[in-house]
Amino acid sequence: MIHRVAITGIGLVSPHGDSPETVFAALHAGRSAIERWDFGDPLAAVVARAPFDVTRWFSRLQLAGVDRVSQIAVAAAEMARSDAGLAKLDENTAVYVGTGMGGAAAIEDAFQSHQASGRVPPLTVPASMANAPAAHVAMRAGVHGPVYTYSVACASSAIAIAEAAKAIACGDLQCALAGGSEALLVPGVVRAWQALRTLASAAGEDPSQASRPFSADRTGLVLGEGAAFLLLEPYAAAVSRGARIYAEVAGSGVSCDATHLTKPDASGQVRALAAALRNSGLTPRDVGYCNAHGTATLVGDVVECEALGRVWGDDLSGLAVSSTKSMHGHLLGGAGALEAAITALALYHSALPPNMHCEKPDPACRVALVREPGQRAPDLRAAISNSFAFGGTDTVLAFRRVE
Repeated sequence: MIHRVAITGIGLVSPHGDSPETVFAALHAGRSAIERWDFGDPLAAVVARAPFDVTRWFSRLQLAGVDRVSQIAVAAAEMARSDAGLAKLDENTAVYVGTGMGGAAAIEDAFQSHQASGRVPPLTVPASMANAPAAHVAMRAGVHGPVYTYSVACASSAIAIAEAAKAIACGDLQCALAGGSEALLVPGVVRAWQALRTLASAAGEDPSQASRPFSADRTGLVLGEGAAFLLLEPYAAAVSRGARIYAEVAGSGVSCDATHLTKPDASGQVRALAAALRNSGLTPRDVGYCNAHGTATLVGDVVECEALGRVWGDDLSGLAVSSTKSMHGHLLGGAGALEAAITALALYHSALPPNMHCEKPDPACRVALVREPGQRAPDLRAAISNSFAFGGTDTVLAFRRVE
């Protein structure tokens, strides 16, 4: 028996805050959380930081060996559980977490400490390991079921959600905390991304507009940080207990370009998009909104639009498209989870978050961009969220509105 999968809880630690309602309202209004960061280096950057009060979630003693990536994961997962109205979790619950880089701050601190004193903090390894966020989430929530970590670059947390939803649909689980976390705003990581020459310029007069997906004058991506988790459970169980349902995870599609480590390929994305439609039972005409991967890189935005055009064909004009990275930056391994939450909230509120800072769309990006804040979508019934990763993994999540 295949079960429908409901989203009954959302937990966020994001550049726009930690309340799903507040975060979505800010995005719907077109407010950017991107700012300039001068980190004592001539090569300044524009980033999107997530405000976070660690003392709300950890005592000083508990913080030993817990990197920021795990701290914010614990907070977001706990908020998702609370938002779903579940007092506790048990062995029928699993944790699925995606992260791209793991404990970046722990590695940075270890390097700086070694440079200064020749010593390395003794808990550097457990703080920096990629599965630390999932382990800490499980320990805090008391989850005794399976605990998984996915590290697939920018597709990490989208795959985590896809796999969790499949397990619930197949009846293997009664509940899952699924999402992702990324906290890489440390000088060493930013310098590495600057060396790759993919970051947006920090030279503009208004740093809040530095991320300009699909715009003719885009200059690159903006790094962001944060964590997002969804509480997933069988639809029938959610209805039985009277839970609020934000949306239904209708299906997913995953593919690999298998062509280049960093350059995207439209054919690979087409396969993921087509698989998501097939697995969810949706047609292109059913889907009214796409939260695009849209990182504002010169090549990536064009390739994504080509892939959408190849799958949607004559129905492309009816697909509203926006990249909310224009306001919250690119969370890398955490991006898929945050954007999945935003897509579910768009369905729940029948509203479209805009693609900001695109005064002149690139002529090569022939999609119906949501260019103005505040747009309503009363007829929105289904939506997708795209996550296309370095390494060539393409992931598409499909969501359906619950009437």
